[in-house]
Formats: sequence, structure tokens, C-alpha cells
Amino acid sequence: MTSVPFHYIDLRAFCYDTEDDQRVESALRTFLPEEFEVARAKSEGHHGDRILVLSARVETADEMRHVLDKLRELPDIERVRDELEQRVDDNCSFFVSLDKQAAYRGRVELGQGITLRAKVEAYPAKKDAAVENAREALA
Repeated sequence: MTSVPFHYIDLRAFCYDTEDDQRVESALRTFLPEEFEVARAKSEGHHGDRILVLSARVETADEMRHVLDKLRELPDIERVRDELEQRVDDNCSFFVSLDKQAAYRGRVELGQGITLRAKVEAYPAKKDAAVENAREALA
């Protein structure tokens, strides 16, 4: 198997008071390997409303391959590759927002609700090298 040019991949979704936390977790699990642990942290909104933050950090190569395989299912993955200059920051982190409603239905689409952040391996740790490594990983 080929190496994965990431140190880790973080996935995060907010579950608001009006949402069912099991459904939001199900949406997040669309991108995760089976039986993967999802962390829960309680928070509070500006007006005192409950916000549950669901998150997972994927660190092994096989787990990251699973997440990347799901990400490659994006109908507009070419758009993501074309936008890598904007999606990779100076700290070599790659960002993409995914549609939480679509994910709950088992589909992978760009949108709002689930944030994917991946720390790209790059030696030296420069944005240009990180962009190229991310481009190869998403090919």
C-alpha cells in the first residue's frame, strides 16, 4: 500500500439543540471506519443554548485511507483539487467543509456542518510542498 502524506485527519460536527445527536453522529460516521470512537464535548451557544461538539481524530494510515477514499467520492473532487492553494494554509493544514445532511443520508458532498482538517506531511514544512502532497493524495 502507498503511504499517506498526512500526520492525522480531524473531523468535527456541531450538534445544536434542535438536532438529534445520534443523527449528527451518524453523519460524522459516514467518513469514519467502523467502530471508530467519536468524542463528545458539551458547549454552550451565545444565548445559552446547548451545543454538542462531536469529533474524531484519525491517525493510522489505514484509517486515513478510509477517510480519503470517502472524500474521493465527492462529485466535485476536481474542484477541491483545483482549490488546494486556498484549502491548504501556511501551517500545512488542509480544510474542507462537508454537508452534514447529505452525510446523514450516506452521500459525500461539499457543504456545511462537518469540518475536515488534515495535517499534511511536507518536508520542508512549506505550503507549496503540502499542496502537492495533498494533490497526490486526492488523485
